[in-house]
Amino acid sequence: MIDVLYFAWVRERIGLAQESVETTAATPAELVTELAAREPRYAAAFADTSALRVALDQKLASFDAPLAGVREIAFFPPMTGG
Repeated sequence: MIDVLYFAWVRERIGLAQESVETTAATPAELVTELAAREPRYAAAFADTSALRVALDQKLASFDAPLAGVREIAFFPPMTGG
């Protein structure tokens, strides 16, 4: 089980801020594939992963990073400083 957090327009498209997901995914990319297959709102949120960033246990990571031992994954659009 992994806690999945959604931020900004990802949260708006899915309609949830967070959820616990049972998964066999080995990477964030595999988890995205599983989630996108659930229903259209997830497919819309994950249609373009190049427009997303991912954090594993609150540390920025790549979509091919291992999920082994990770308790929390967050998906969010890139942020700008200012």
